[in-house]
Amino acid sequence: MLVTNHVLSGAAIGAAVRNPWLAFPLGVLSHLALDATPHWGKWESDEFFLRVAVADGLTGLAAMGGAAALARPEQRVSVVAGMVGAALPDIDKPTKLFFGGSPFPAGFDALHAKVQDEAPHRFRSHELVAGALFAAGFAALALCGRRRA
Repeated sequence: MLVTNHVLSGAAIGAAVRNPWLAFPLGVLSHLALDATPHWGKWESDEFFLRVAVADGLTGLAAMGGAAALARPEQRVSVVAGMVGAALPDIDKPTKLFFGGSPFPAGFDALHAKVQDEAPHRFRSHELVAGALFAAGFAALALCGRRRA
């Protein structure tokens, strides 16, 4: 699962629950749930993975900024908490690359690896569809909240 999709789903969670103390752990749980759904992965090489990961990481960061900017002020902290929680489990990848290890306990890393359901042919059918749905969900929650305000 691309981190951008995790970020967008976390934004939708934060916008829906409007409570950062609930949005953060729900974001973490959503990460594991999304990783358990069929998604794109099983990279052909480390070089290809890094090309995708860098582009996706930058896109996810831009999505975080955009979602935070679009959220109503009273939603913003919850939206950011949901996005951070949803993206956090994937911080293991850059920390392994740059620092040689994961910041998480071995048990969490084992669970995170175990739930993955990846295949190399699922980009269009799974990742793009998920991204569009998560973005639309967040936009609907943010716009609905603006109309009520």
